[in-house]
Amino acid sequence: MTIGIIGLGLIGGSLAKVLRNRTDHTVLGGDVQDTVVLRAQAFEAIHGELRTENLPECDILFLALYPQDALDWARANAQNIRPGTVLVDCCGVKGALCPALFALAKEHGFIFVGGHPMAGIEYSGFAHAQSHLFEGASMILVPGEDADIGVLHMLKALFLSLGFAKVPVVTAEEHDRVIAYTSQLAHVVSSAYVKCPHAKKDSLAAGSFQDMTRVAQLNAEMWTQLFLLNRAPLHEELTGLIARLQAYADALQADDDRALYDLLEEGNRIKVALT
Repeated sequence: MTIGIIGLGLIGGSLAKVLRNRTDHTVLGGDVQDTVVLRAQAFEAIHGELRTENLPECDILFLALYPQDALDWARANAQNIRPGTVLVDCCGVKGALCPALFALAKEHGFIFVGGHPMAGIEYSGFAHAQSHLFEGASMILVPGEDADIGVLHMLKALFLSLGFAKVPVVTAEEHDRVIAYTSQLAHVVSSAYVKCPHAKKDSLAAGSFQDMTRVAQLNAEMWTQLFLLNRAPLHEELTGLIARLQAYADALQADDDRALYDLLEEGNRIKVALT
């Protein structure tokens, strides 16, 4: 197949690299920065540049852009996407994108499937793209109600061939609810935690400090979009966490060793059950 990737940052660049390394597909890439496209060609991550003229050649298109940019690109280029082409986005929210893109696909005759590769590092940009980024990760798919089962099987086989371990199929609502807790809340907590006035490079800092602060290093523009586009589920999770933290603060304030032990032991039991 011919596969086009719009946006050659960490995710799009990593998709390009793994497609080149693991498949015989032709990979075309486009980016708002011409220098990024040239670099991707120089590193043989893509076979050529994705342009308006060769967009109809693509069998699959990956939208690896920020949510609003993904919507804007799809609306601006829908008439150039060949009917039957499969468009998959890579954004971290689905409720704010999928309905509009399902409608756009139906209007223009191409196929849209929401997607979210559950992988990443604290760095962004093509310079940090890795062909092994998706190894063992999940690729979440959000199809429309009238999705072609053959297309879903094709996508699942493709993603498994790229190193993904699982390809779960969920609704947009389920995706956003789970992501609010498993990903977005963790980034909020890490960002708040690292603001402790005692946070600094220190020989006494334990591994737990590194674990807790890793995802505080993030792309603020992208995560602001993701948080606001999923604000209701994330706000619910955040207020719940604040209430649970208050119980620990109350136990410490009251010098209540029994209450503190029970809170810690409950957390331990839950973690063991999740392992």
